[in-house]
Amino acid sequence: MTQTLMQAFGKNFLGNAPNWYKLAILAFLVINPILVFTVGPFIAGWVLIGEFIFTLAMALKCYPLPSGGLLAMEAVILGLTHPETVYHEALANFEVILLLIFMVAGIYFMKDFLQFTFTRILTKVRSKIIISLLFCFAGAFLSAFLDALTVTAVIIAVAYGFYNVYHRFASGKTMTCEHDLCMDNDFKDQKREELIQFRTFLRNLMMHGAVGTALGGVCTLVGEPQNLLIGAEMGWHFMEFFIMILPVSMPVLAVGLLTCVTVEKLKIFSYGAEMPGNIRSHLLETAIAMEEKRGMTGKAKLIVQALIGVWLIMALAFHLAAVGVIGLSVIVLLTAFNGFIDEHQLGPAFEEALPFTALLVVFFAIVGVIHDQHLFAPVINYVLGFEGQSQLAAYYLANGVLSMISDNVFVATVYISETKMHFEAILNTIPGIGMTGVQLMDKLTDPNLVRADVLASLPQAAATQAGELIHHFDKLAVSINTGTNIPSVATPNGQAAFLFLLTSALAPIIRLSYGRMVIMALPYTITMSITGLAATYYFL
Repeated sequence: MTQTLMQAFGKNFLGNAPNWYKLAILAFLVINPILVFTVGPFIAGWVLIGEFIFTLAMALKCYPLPSGGLLAMEAVILGLTHPETVYHEALANFEVILLLIFMVAGIYFMKDFLQFTFTRILTKVRSKIIISLLFCFAGAFLSAFLDALTVTAVIIAVAYGFYNVYHRFASGKTMTCEHDLCMDNDFKDQKREELIQFRTFLRNLMMHGAVGTALGGVCTLVGEPQNLLIGAEMGWHFMEFFIMILPVSMPVLAVGLLTCVTVEKLKIFSYGAEMPGNIRSHLLETAIAMEEKRGMTGKAKLIVQALIGVWLIMALAFHLAAVGVIGLSVIVLLTAFNGFIDEHQLGPAFEEALPFTALLVVFFAIVGVIHDQHLFAPVINYVLGFEGQSQLAAYYLANGVLSMISDNVFVATVYISETKMHFEAILNTIPGIGMTGVQLMDKLTDPNLVRADVLASLPQAAATQAGELIHHFDKLAVSINTGTNIPSVATPNGQAAFLFLLTSALAPIIRLSYGRMVIMALPYTITMSITGLAATYYFL
């Protein structure tokens, strides 16, 4: 009886995660208190960071919230950080939390319009290179204003829907019967070859679209969660953020699109697969039937979604309200004018973002450990030991490498907050400022104050010194943002959109594995990372 109950507890702990993973987490939880009381909180803190990065890297085995959350809770219990610190971090980044809750949910109600857009591209354009370029560019443009995860979800839905239609048609199954999309036993040899080619074609488009979300996501304040984190710390509005990042983001965008064309033209890294002609014909017929079925009601909904998309872009560009509040306005307008009036229709819109929102607060707990134990002080001091443009390049590379193996939001949160604390300490040493370094930094990064007016209120010598420091801090913030956004396309660990694609229902049926995704991302990783580094060094 006791053994059976113990086995049940063991099975329930972290659910379907592998046993070795469960044992690793248990070992971490046992080792941490021992380390705190034997070698001290500094080393224990570094071990905790390694353990937490492990949970992020193993996200395919277990979503990091339960396992990483246990480590974060233990850190608070052991006194490595405090509940007040976690609350302070969450409160300081409340705008980001609002973004994740309301903006992502708002875009959920625009999925029909986005799906319509990508379906048109897939069925109307015949050139594979142009289709690939349009998928990449559309992913980039939409992710600059919308949420990258939602854009990726839409692309996945389009591909999954068409694959489902063709797989059933080719295997002689109807749309109503149960059917395993991973099984090809009912296919004749010719149809099986066509299906394999169609899978490769879809893999190509999925990767181009996912990379596109990274290309566009780096450009704007709302493109990625860490952008808003960095923008909030620096006091940048939407247009200011876009202009600050532009010297790096635009060259990377151009090179990314050029890479898309090149890999398709040269048919390297498994790109260049064409859609078989008979599959295109069948999918076009399906798309026409879907459009007819939509009727006038469906067309009216598409028009409303397009108009509210314009409102969203304008509201963001002119900073009419906080990003999360603009997202809430999108929810209100779309639900009102498109008839979503039942509670059960609204609930699914929030399912996509809330797990990551909770994980973000867990990030803040780990960031609290880093702050309270001064863990990153040696690392930050080493990187800041470089001078001029070399320092910017070092920041870009440090953030890029960490973002390849860890989560880029976590890396950006740590680096921007630690760097800001470093500059606050330097500002505090300037004589004659009449306030603390923290107070001066708060004024210089207050979005409601004009920075030139703040500097003008200081004595001439202090204003010159403070102005040079905050200008350099701006550049470092750009290096952090681009470093966490661009090289992180190397693996699904760093880019949430990549991880979302890898864990989707589409990945197994188009045979998109972790290794294959890394290989297909490699040409983008090389060209975009080098371009980002060169632009950081020469253009900032």
